[in-house]
Amino acid sequence: MYESGEDYLETILILKEKNGNVRSIDVARELGFSRPSVSRAMSLLSKDGYIVKSDDGVIHLTELGMKKAGEVYEKHTTLTEFLQLTAGIDAETAEKDACRIEHIISESTFQGIKQYVKDSKN
Repeated sequence: MYESGEDYLETILILKEKNGNVRSIDVARELGFSRPSVSRAMSLLSKDGYIVKSDDGVIHLTELGMKKAGEVYEKHTTLTEFLQLTAGIDAETAEKDACRIEHIISESTFQGIKQYVKDSKN
C-alpha cells in the first residue's frame, strides 16, 4: 500500500474515534485535500477491501482496513513519543516527522523503538 493510502486509513480511524461517523468531506477537510482527490482515494480503498461506504455516504473501515489503520496509527504515536523522548523536540515537529517515518521504517526497527518507549515508561 502506498503512503497516501495509509494516511487516508489512519485519518479515517482518527476521525471515527473523534466524531463517530466519517464522510469523504471530513477526510478532505482534515487532510486539506480536494473532494475529487479524496473521492478517488476512497474508490481505490474500497476496491482494495479496506473500506465500505454506506448509502448515506458514511465510510466504514473493513476488518482489513481497521487492521492496517491500527498498525499505521500505532507507528505514528510510538514514533512521535520516541522522537520527543530521544531528540527532545516539540510535539508538533515530532508528529510531522513521525508521519514521514511511519511509512518507511522496517518492522524490526519499529519493534526496537516500541520496546525502547515501553522500557522508558518503567
